[in-house]
Amino acid sequence: MHPVQDRRIEHVWTSVGAALGVPGLENRLGLPDAPRWVVALVDGLGELNLRENAIEAPFLSSLTAVPDVRCGLPSTTVTSLTSLGTGLRPGRHGVAGYTVRVPETGERLNSIAWDLPLDPLAWQPHAMVLEQLAAAGVGAAAVNESRFAGSALTLCTQRGVPYHGVSSSWERLDVLVDVVESSDRSAVYAYESRLDHAGHAYGCQSEEWREMLRTVDTELRQIREDLPADTRLLVTADHGMLDLPMDDRFDVDQHPRLLDDVELLAGEARFRHLYTAQGSGTGTAAAVADRWRTECGDRADVRLRAECEDWFGPLDPAVADRFGDVIVAAQGDFAAFSSREFAREMLMTGFHGSTSEVETRIPVLIA
Repeated sequence: MHPVQDRRIEHVWTSVGAALGVPGLENRLGLPDAPRWVVALVDGLGELNLRENAIEAPFLSSLTAVPDVRCGLPSTTVTSLTSLGTGLRPGRHGVAGYTVRVPETGERLNSIAWDLPLDPLAWQPHAMVLEQLAAAGVGAAAVNESRFAGSALTLCTQRGVPYHGVSSSWERLDVLVDVVESSDRSAVYAYESRLDHAGHAYGCQSEEWREMLRTVDTELRQIREDLPADTRLLVTADHGMLDLPMDDRFDVDQHPRLLDDVELLAGEARFRHLYTAQGSGTGTAAAVADRWRTECGDRADVRLRAECEDWFGPLDPAVADRFGDVIVAAQGDFAAFSSREFAREMLMTGFHGSTSEVETRIPVLIA
């Protein structure tokens, strides 16, 4: 088994491919050989979240686990799903966070809403691991909500193989089984979003979140029961989640000096990208970082972009400028809110994005 720093979300599909016998792929996660695989990703189900609520998820808690697997940084959906799909770290694929600056225009892109006229295939040109499996004769496919078919994020994270749109958990079950059984060797991706939505709205300590976990656990158990006996079900996640207190939240807009020399604020509350004026040089970024370090103290890990290779992996020059000149990774129960720029975040309870164990440790469970 590889050491902890070598077991990350980008190794899931490459390990599945190796377990399917596809040449040229490394089984970093030590998965067992099997002719058919379903990888089900439950958005927001961190390993520590699951462990803390094991009684609510008896099926998932009973499964064999690959230990010490991490998502990348930021620990957020768009970045993790792209790492899962491409088998690459964020510094290579360049999907740098929930909101980021487009270097060519200086505009801020919302990577989920995709609210700018950008070609997702140009923004994220790397091929999918599933495409590599398909080229090797594996029946590769995605089963996901119909509303995501053809979306920019789908094109960045799961393109190049048949996409089967579904509108309910029961339809997903039927389609998954049909797709898996249609090939002697298969690799099928399925995505579940409802737990993450419950966490953001109500918090991962809430009864609403626990009820959704019970529902997801039951549905995954049913999938396992209905899949062919020679199929392995792998359950993973894109990040974990923690709750932040609603009172006394740190609002950057109440500390205007922190925004001096900051041309654009992006990222999300737990992981901010700060962009200085293009061409302003590292001195300006260093001054911004110093101001944030002085203000935040041990409440945030504040770094210059060049200091973040352990977070993102080596930065491809083609995408490096998408990452903040300064990065602010919140610690403890801190977050850098902006009531002016990101008002919706002020209403949320559950968050993710930063470097904590609860946000970055993800389950890899084998049934």
